[in-house]
Amino acid sequence: MVGLGATLPEVFAQVALGVFALLADPASVEERDAREVRAHGSAPETLLVNWLNECLYVVDVEGFVPRRVEFTIFALEAASPGGEPLRLHCRLHGEDLDPARHIPRETVRGIGKDGAAVLAVGDGFEARVSVLSGGGPDA
Repeated sequence: MVGLGATLPEVFAQVALGVFALLADPASVEERDAREVRAHGSAPETLLVNWLNECLYVVDVEGFVPRRVEFTIFALEAASPGGEPLRLHCRLHGEDLDPARHIPRETVRGIGKDGAAVLAVGDGFEARVSVLSGGGPDA
């Protein structure tokens, strides 16, 4: 999964929305509720992978289907050497899974650490992650 954007928060959100689109058609999801998700990591790539896996936990355990990402904290600089790691907090806007409307497109088991990248490109950024897939919904 690849995300492109002018800012790192935009790129992280684009990658997440791409992953969520594998789970259900975004057009079928309404913004009725929100869930808080927090993550940290020692590098931008680790932070991205950890955060996406936390988002997938909300999907799998709470049965929540996200449509939009809103960051409340996006800190990519540790406060001091040995200080708090990179961190972010967000709100996922969406609704509870409705099997009649949210037809699964693909089963996503998680986000792999191998090959994860966050890069400065041109006037913006690019992020890449590997989606660990179980294939279609019946796989």
